[in-house]
Amino acid sequence: MSLVYSDVIKEYPKMAHLEQDIITATDWIEEAFRSQGKLITMGNGGSSADAEHFCGELQKGFLLKRPLNNQECDLFKDIDPQLPKELQGSLPAISLVTMHASISAFSNDCNPEYVFAQQIWGLANKQDVVFGISTSGNSKNVVHGLKCAKAKGVKTIALTGEKDSKCSEIADLTIKAPHHITHKIQEFHLPIYHALCIELEGRFFKE
Repeated sequence: MSLVYSDVIKEYPKMAHLEQDIITATDWIEEAFRSQGKLITMGNGGSSADAEHFCGELQKGFLLKRPLNNQECDLFKDIDPQLPKELQGSLPAISLVTMHASISAFSNDCNPEYVFAQQIWGLANKQDVVFGISTSGNSKNVVHGLKCAKAKGVKTIALTGEKDSKCSEIADLTIKAPHHITHKIQEFHLPIYHALCIELEGRFFKE
């Protein structure tokens, strides 16, 4: 067992039964990154912030500094050799919730319930992983987004509360935080995606 998961479970013992689901999610996202794919996240309200937070931790150093390697630095030698020294290793993660122009345009012209589905239709490829966050597991736009990802043959992960839901019916994998009250569910969501970030960072950027 990874020390990351061990530490999380030690601090949040109610999540012990989620260990294998978290490991599977990590493996799927790693596979996507190694196949030139990306992670696509979505959610509403507090889950919207979590979707963005998750991506932010992956796009720059989290616990590690992630300096560019020599091969990456060489790409800049005839352009600006100093520039790579100011950069950090990054993992390709995109949050749909911050695409304000596409969200507002689609919501104004079409049914906003399908906004994530529209974005996924345009952005997702088979190498990717779509990660939907919904405390109830029944957020309509997240449900439609997962359906659209499935139609495109993209692996799907849902992060929800403990109850069975529409998301859990659709997603290839559902990580169910062990609570049924919204803000308590969110308190478990943070350590879950932080564990994913720490483990993924360790797999790609070992010091």
